Amino acid sequence: MSDDLPPRRDGAARTRLLSVIGVVGVGAVVGSLLLWHGQVTDVLGLGADKTPVVSTVGAPAIGEPPTTLITPTPSRRTTKTPATPTTPPRTATTPTKKPTQKPTKKPAKISREESIDGLSPTLKKRLTKAIAAAKADGVTIRITSGRRSAAKQQRLLNEAIKKYGSYKAATRWVLPPKYSAHVQGKAVDIGPTAAMTWLNKNGWRYGVCRRYDNEPWHFEALTTPGTKCPPREPHAVAKAD
Repeated sequence: MSDDLPPRRDGAARTRLLSVIGVVGVGAVVGSLLLWHGQVTDVLGLGADKTPVVSTVGAPAIGEPPTTLITPTPSRRTTKTPATPTTPPRTATTPTKKPTQKPTKKPAKISREESIDGLSPTLKKRLTKAIAAAKADGVTIRITSGRRSAAKQQRLLNEAIKKYGSYKAATRWVLPPKYSAHVQGKAVDIGPTAAMTWLNKNGWRYGVCRRYDNEPWHFEALTTPGTKCPPREPHAVAKAD
């Protein structure tokens, strides 16, 4: 028997070896072409950009550190600015007329009993002249009771009735309101004693006279100025109804 391999088997092995060598060779060639192509494109600038293009506008000079712009973050606690009120446009308006105030009536003047204001015009005029004349003589005439209200006159009468014990006795001093010259403003009581004496002596010159014997303070306009006074009455007398 011979030790040599059969000729067919040697040919098949050789064919496989050549195939492997061929594949490796082709791969090497393709790799070399790809590497060469990449280098050529890098040199010629034909390859795709591997890094993004950054604008150089405002870029720092070479060697200087880049300047970082810090945008301040607004604080959450912000102060609200009050809204400015808008002024409405001025429009031409017709001036309103102020309501006309009606003149208020002055309250009626209440005459004090110790004055001549409530007396009748005749007695007031005559007494004014008598007071001035008495003052010239150094005598002051004071009015203690001039015009009275009907209510007060009635109260005085009631007190007199209790004091003197009867209506008839009381009316010698105090007359009922409807008969009283004080209520009518036609009588006046004066004081002090010096004034009573002076007016009793000189009152006729001014038409003022003392009327009752029991009331030296009671005077009325009973005569014409310059004429003597009529005879005095002993006391007041209430007229029969």
